[in-house]
Amino acid sequence: MHKALQKSPFPMHKSFILVLILVLSGFVHLWNPVGFPDIFFDEGVYMSRAMNVLETSNPQESYLYDHPYFGQIILGGVLKLVGYPDSLNSESDAESLKELYMTPRIFMGLLAVLDTFLIYKIAEKKYNSKVAILAAVIFAVLPFSWVFKRITLDALLLTFMLGSILVALHAQKSPKLYWLLFSGLLFGFAVFTKIPAIIFGFLAGLIIFQGRKKIADVMVWLVPVILIPSMWILTAIQRGEFDLFLKDMLWQTERQNNFLNTIEYFFDIDPLLFVLGIAGILFAAYKKDYFILLGTVPFVIFLTIIGFTQYFYFILLVPILSIAGSRVILSVIEKFGKRYFEKLFTTCAIAIVIFGISSLIPLIMLDVSDSQFQALSFVLENTKDNSPTILASPVYSWILDDVFSRQNVPIDYSVVLFYDEKLQDIMLIADYHFMLDIQRGSQLEQLYNKSQTIQTFDNSISGYDTELYPYSSLKFNLEGSNIQIRTNYEN
Repeated sequence: MHKALQKSPFPMHKSFILVLILVLSGFVHLWNPVGFPDIFFDEGVYMSRAMNVLETSNPQESYLYDHPYFGQIILGGVLKLVGYPDSLNSESDAESLKELYMTPRIFMGLLAVLDTFLIYKIAEKKYNSKVAILAAVIFAVLPFSWVFKRITLDALLLTFMLGSILVALHAQKSPKLYWLLFSGLLFGFAVFTKIPAIIFGFLAGLIIFQGRKKIADVMVWLVPVILIPSMWILTAIQRGEFDLFLKDMLWQTERQNNFLNTIEYFFDIDPLLFVLGIAGILFAAYKKDYFILLGTVPFVIFLTIIGFTQYFYFILLVPILSIAGSRVILSVIEKFGKRYFEKLFTTCAIAIVIFGISSLIPLIMLDVSDSQFQALSFVLENTKDNSPTILASPVYSWILDDVFSRQNVPIDYSVVLFYDEKLQDIMLIADYHFMLDIQRGSQLEQLYNKSQTIQTFDNSISGYDTELYPYSSLKFNLEGSNIQIRTNYEN
């Protein structure tokens, strides 16, 4: 890059620019945290496990070994620090119930703001401040950022992974071994949150080897990366449940869906980031930029091989795609020469902010989850402590059980697939996710057909054209649409 371009392209100090970017990130990730996006099925699963940590101090919930348990330790620990849920004095009305998801959603938003900072520092250390500014802006304001507001393991582990990569970049030029161990420790926690994070070990390993030129140093880094997640396996062995551990691992690989559909979902949510990311990967291949290539290609290959993918799995790719997109934009700007560089750079940064914010504001101002809390409020106000059995997704079940102490609340509605005995009086929350799952077994279909709808709740999504950008993101916010409260008994 031309030496003249090393000067700051903005008249303001870069620290002030970083603060502005973080403020934008805070607005995007912390505005209306419960109203948009809706409350997804998996969020209820992770909240249930965090509540189990709070109540029992046992990080491993029952016999489930689908993921390691560091995610619920972190989430449960944060909730413990704020005296959750007792500090909220929750009532059964919808507005009060929203507060139960407010605290963890705010925590996820704060993590996303921290991620913005880490991406800036990584890009600055690896490339320069110009790449860092654009990468942080892309990550902070482009539409895919709303996905980070959800309570997912992918978003939880990302902060540890980015921290590990930043420390690894620092360790390149430091002879101290504790930097290697610190980076490995952070990466180990990322893997301990969700196993697929290990794929990014290729990138971290390359960073360390490029700086130190010693395989032995990479081995030092690997020690905590291997030891920390091993606690999960040791827990299964200690509990005599290693067979269940293996069973759940096989189940995770046997689930099936279409990876190409997941790619399409990414494009529906954020076409600009998708195009910039693809262009960035191609540009990295041309430039032989192994930092970008190892930060994207191995994980994409992994996603194509495994049997089941979700659009939010791309959370782990977004930081590198943001950096890759920044590199492409700068390479194009540089073609115009140093005379126009500052104006073009400033124009591009502002244009991305305007495009991102104008795409996000129509979404984050919506309240697409209100119907979920109205439905939950109805169930609470129309049931007593001991009857009937309430079958619902984890979005609702942990609140019914852990907060309001309803006695007959299974962890989720799928338990009927494994119960031999027939349940008597049942109240069913048949939401969008239940209707997707109804084909899993005849028991769910029979449960639905032998019950009657007593109340319905719906959100306002039907009033928007989901084929029209940016409302295409609403295709992934259907959990609050057409919620049926059904019973098999007379009210």
